Amino acid sequence: MTPARLLRRLVLLEEGEAPGLLWSTLYFFLLFFGYYLVRPVREAIGIARGADKLPWLMTGTLLVMVLANPAFATLVSKLPRRRFIPLAYRFFAVNMLAFFLAFRFLPHHGGAALGYGFYIWLSVFNLFVVSVFWGFMSDVWSEGQGKRLFGFIATGGTLGAIAGAALTGVLTKGFALGAMKVKVDPLSLLLVSALTLEAAVFCVKRLMVVFHVGEEAHGAKEPGPGPLEGLRLIATSRYLQLICLYILLYTITSTFLYLQQGSIVERTFAGTAARTAAFARIDLWVNVLTLVTQVLLTGRLITALGIPAVLSILPVLTLAGFGALWAWSTFGVMALFQVLRRGLHYALDRPAREILYIPLGPEERYKAKPFIDTFIYRGGDMMGVWAPTALVALAIPVGLASVGCSGLWWASSLALGRRVRLGG
Repeated sequence: MTPARLLRRLVLLEEGEAPGLLWSTLYFFLLFFGYYLVRPVREAIGIARGADKLPWLMTGTLLVMVLANPAFATLVSKLPRRRFIPLAYRFFAVNMLAFFLAFRFLPHHGGAALGYGFYIWLSVFNLFVVSVFWGFMSDVWSEGQGKRLFGFIATGGTLGAIAGAALTGVLTKGFALGAMKVKVDPLSLLLVSALTLEAAVFCVKRLMVVFHVGEEAHGAKEPGPGPLEGLRLIATSRYLQLICLYILLYTITSTFLYLQQGSIVERTFAGTAARTAAFARIDLWVNVLTLVTQVLLTGRLITALGIPAVLSILPVLTLAGFGALWAWSTFGVMALFQVLRRGLHYALDRPAREILYIPLGPEERYKAKPFIDTFIYRGGDMMGVWAPTALVALAIPVGLASVGCSGLWWASSLALGRRVRLGG
């Protein structure tokens, strides 16, 4: 069987779509591969002086988002897409090189300040590069194509995450090369990550050719000159406000589940090795479910059910899952809930959510969307991570708050679905 025929078996592919599909998938693979190469460095830095610093690091990330969004919107306002997208990735690649040099040559590797700065910067980097990617995808693919193809394109990110994490583990633990044991300094992975960003730029340029993206700034499909237009659109668009609410409640419930997961694993397993193995099993099954669904089912389910129905799947699952955890707070219930929720988020919820931007204009895609994907997303993280302190003070069980937020999320998905049916 030829590769083209195999691809048609896996994806609802139409004539002429294969080059764009493959370049898009490779582009997403490279972004996640590069991020997951250096993500363990960030996680180690984040807890180096105690996990109690994490809420403050998330708060710092949110504050940096306040500064980063206007700067990016200004760049978008001045340059056409075929220039500002590569420039954004190369800016982050140069930052990666700068951090490598600072860690390598500053006394004491730059100390805690540099480490925390890197943690915050990488948190901003991850959200921005993915937001720009999906903004570009919603720009060049039609709504019908997005329903059929976005699930398969998302497999690039899943495979990139798996490959990046696996390679980091092999290189940092060491591997045999003949009679010699080779071990790579984790900081050197920053250089590899910078190279993957340049490779992603090459994919962007190929896609510009495939989709005939022009040079002209402020043309019919280019963002306009107003750097604050994205914020104005969010303030005046009920559709964008519902997307904001949907994402905010998703991130809050994600943080609640993350906190309950840590508590359940801590009391169920004794010792670091057993707990690490438990987390690894969850991650393995999340990846299996995500890949199988993305490759075989996502396009077909979104096409058959429609965006409004798909947007309700994860909130309903979350409401049921938190209810089950409230009744049976066991590792088995938590693990099943976490695997289903995370796997279906990557495979169904995220592709469906990105399709919401396809009918919109360039201002929404490149100015409002990055703000929603970064500031609103991290805002939900911050609210979720500080919530336990407030809940304890108010004597409200975390389980009750989790179920309540899940119910609100389901209601927001229904309201957003009605807007989708009405055309935004």
